[in-house]
Amino acid sequence: MKVLITGAGGQLGRDLVPALGAHEVLAPGRDALDVTDRAAVLSLIAECSPDRVINCAAMTAVDACETEKDRAWAVNSEAVRHLADGCSEVGAHLVTVSTDYVFDGTKIGPYAETDHPNPKSVYGRSKLAGEAAAGPSATVVRTSWLSGLHGPNMVKTIMRLLAGADLLRFVDDQIGHPTFTADLAPMLARLAIDGAPGIFHVTNQGVVSWFGFAREVALAIGADPERVSPCATSDLQPPRPAPRPANSVLDNMALREAGYPQLRDFREPLAELVAELA
Repeated sequence: MKVLITGAGGQLGRDLVPALGAHEVLAPGRDALDVTDRAAVLSLIAECSPDRVINCAAMTAVDACETEKDRAWAVNSEAVRHLADGCSEVGAHLVTVSTDYVFDGTKIGPYAETDHPNPKSVYGRSKLAGEAAAGPSATVVRTSWLSGLHGPNMVKTIMRLLAGADLLRFVDDQIGHPTFTADLAPMLARLAIDGAPGIFHVTNQGVVSWFGFAREVALAIGADPERVSPCATSDLQPPRPAPRPANSVLDNMALREAGYPQLRDFREPLAELVAELA
C-alpha cells in the first residue's frame, strides 16, 4: 500500500516509518507539509493518492495549548478535518492519534473506549474535536504517557535529572500507562493497514504513578530509586497551567475484542530504550 504519514519527523512518526516495512511510505516533515494549510494538505493527498493516511502531527505541549489556543485548535482539530476531506476525495483510510486527555480523570478504574469523554484542558478539547473531525469511518488511536528514542520525553528528562545530584519529586496522585513508540508504532501500522475503523486505546501495560515511573527509570539505569520522592499535584509550584487527569489509565478493550495482542508491560520497552539512550 501507499501510506502518507503526517508529523513524520516527530517522536512517533520516526518509529512509524520503519514499522510499515515493505509498504510505500511518504513521510513529509513539518517543513515540507504544514497540516494547518488546507490547500497544501488537499493538494498533496490528491497528488500522491495514498491508500492510507496516518496523522501523527499534533501540538502536544499541553501547557502551551492553554495560552496558544488558536494554534492548538488549528493543529489538533482543524488539520484533521483537512486530512479527512482529502482522504474522502481519493478514497483513502484515515488514522489519527489521540490522547488520554480526552477524559477528565475522575473515573474509578480504567477508561474504556465506550466511556464518555470530558476533557478539562485546551489540549484535551482540541484532540477530542480532532477525533470528531476524522469521521466515523476513520481509525482513532488513543495513547498515553508516550516516550521513545526520538524527541523530548519524560524518560529522557528523568535520566537527565538523575545524572545530577539533586533529589527528585514526582507526583503520586496521577496514574496511567506509560507507552513506548517502539511498541505503539507497529500496532499503529497494523491497524492502519487493516483499515480497522473506530476508537482503539493502545498503550503498554502496567499501571503506575509518575512517582513510580520515575523510580522505574532510576532502577533501569542503575540509579538509587530512593532519590525519587512522592508529592501531590497540589504541591507543584508554580501550578501547571493545564489540568492533568488524575486517572489516565486506558483499558485496551477494543484491541482485545478485535483479536489484536496487547502491548508489553512498560518495563520491557523502558529497559530497551534506556539501553539505547545510554
